[in-house]
Amino acid sequence: MGPFNRLSQGIGIDLGTANTLIYLADQGIVLQEPSVVAMEHNKTVPLAIGTEAEAMWSRNPANIQVSRPLSDGVVVAFDIAQLMLKHFMQQVHKGHNSSYPRVVICCPVGATSVERRALADVAAQSARAKFI
Repeated sequence: MGPFNRLSQGIGIDLGTANTLIYLADQGIVLQEPSVVAMEHNKTVPLAIGTEAEAMWSRNPANIQVSRPLSDGVVVAFDIAQLMLKHFMQQVHKGHNSSYPRVVICCPVGATSVERRALADVAAQSARAKFI
């Protein structure tokens, strides 16, 4: 597969409350990480994301907040969720500057249109993609 074929591949994202899964059409599940972010209070740069942040869950000092940016499958902290998904997408791309034109993202059946739009916005801003 050449680089042009890679650009035409799709990506599937299950942005879950407990774990985030990313699936590439030609490779299967390429990322399975906890949906957890550790940040210093009043800072915009995360200290740890995913497995590293989950390890800090009960052992964090008072100036570090460890949180889950999703609750019941919907976004409750938009900026933190965006940072988390952007980090995961960078792990999947491994430094390549390619973007995926097609993204399928899961959302709960009972999600409102506002909640669905928030999920789509988080993914669109993190993955620079179109949705199907």
